Amino acid sequence: MPTTTDTDLAFASIEEISRLYRKRKLSPVELTKLILARLDELNPRLNAYITVTADLALVQAKQAEARLFAPRGSRDDRGPLDGIPISLKDNIYTQDIRTTAGSKILGKFIPQHDARVVRKLKEAGAVILGKTNLHEFAYGVTSNNPHYGPVHNPWDLRRIPGGSSGGSAAAVAAGLSYGSIGSDTGGSIRIPASLCGIVGLKPTLGRVSVRGVIPLSPHLDCVGPLARTVCDAAHLLEPILDRVKGQPSLRAHEKSSAKLPKFTLGIPKDFFLDAVSPEVCAVFEDALRVLKKQRVTLRKISLPLLKETEDAGNQIAWAEATHYHQEAGWFPSRAADYGDDVRTRLEMGTKVSATTYLSALEFREKFIQQFHLSLEDTGVDALAVPTTPVTAPLIGQETVSPGNRSTRALLLRANRPANLAGLPAISVPCGFTPGGLPVGLQLIGAVADEHLLLEIARLFERARPQPRRPSIL
Repeated sequence: MPTTTDTDLAFASIEEISRLYRKRKLSPVELTKLILARLDELNPRLNAYITVTADLALVQAKQAEARLFAPRGSRDDRGPLDGIPISLKDNIYTQDIRTTAGSKILGKFIPQHDARVVRKLKEAGAVILGKTNLHEFAYGVTSNNPHYGPVHNPWDLRRIPGGSSGGSAAAVAAGLSYGSIGSDTGGSIRIPASLCGIVGLKPTLGRVSVRGVIPLSPHLDCVGPLARTVCDAAHLLEPILDRVKGQPSLRAHEKSSAKLPKFTLGIPKDFFLDAVSPEVCAVFEDALRVLKKQRVTLRKISLPLLKETEDAGNQIAWAEATHYHQEAGWFPSRAADYGDDVRTRLEMGTKVSATTYLSALEFREKFIQQFHLSLEDTGVDALAVPTTPVTAPLIGQETVSPGNRSTRALLLRANRPANLAGLPAISVPCGFTPGGLPVGLQLIGAVADEHLLLEIARLFERARPQPRRPSIL
């Protein structure tokens, strides 16, 4: 790669950095110091991190350097993530490092062990830069945090990055991390990925352990990567994903082939496109034209039960979130310590009856069955829809067009179905509006189809590469 400046290095891909390491043209310690310096300079403007673990990062970088630069016979190369600086959403347990979940209640909480996902990343050699800001208890889509301050979108500092993994997305988009691990209960990886112009992948429910991640809704919670490229997302997901017997490596899609594979994508006739802004719709339609030129067949399809997914998802999340906070002893005894929006949703959870909750779970099973039947009957490999129907709203903007709708409801709209059904979904940058704001293309697949989604996303990314760095930085 023609890297000439520190900024070029900060926005390089994991693949590019990994090659520089192995050619000994760059060291993990040098790179980690560079990113920590950028953090000192830019994090006050973005507020992407709550805690920066500079000392730990430098220790891990030195260890990676010793492994990678050892004499050939004794070299312990742990793979593409070895020596790569990444970040973690601050609802993920980190041993001896404060884990706040973006809350006042856990402001001084220091776990005694790592989450399973953190342990696996450390085994892969990743360098942990720190813990990223988020919507309080991961229970929202703006990352406008009342306790630690709002996260700012690197493409326009007046705007939200999306949530709840907003700090993770902002850090990656701003060159303050080469990747991040976030959580997704109703779109909290894909929404900020879309609004910040990066890649975000929500895996199949249960394929990445959530052990040691502060829960929101156990029937919906997932953990996954945010990155600047599709291949980087695969590098982050590979060591943390529980394998399905017989499936190839997630990195298999990187291998070039003279003959492009053929895919068929379903374009839902309704629901997903019912409330999309004209600017986003124009970028989405252009993305579809790009896909058609890449031997991708587009097929309009109808999917049953989509309109009911919003209510079912809400009933499950409300009930399960409130139950967790009650069991933890925080709600309602410490109700005053929550931000207004989270406290309101916890109060809503107290009103969900047992029969309503069980009915929502029954609907969930029915929706999963109907979704897979629809894919089989129509012969499509995955769905293609806009990740969010609007671009990043202004910080504090409670309603957005079209329709002057709730910001929260509109951003969740296209993302909730994949959570409710436990399906894998990826958001990949697909263009910009005339105002210069990113738009995301979402691909939704069948259970355990992460490899397929990555392959389609990579195909699109090669055909329509997007700028990696925001112009304001």
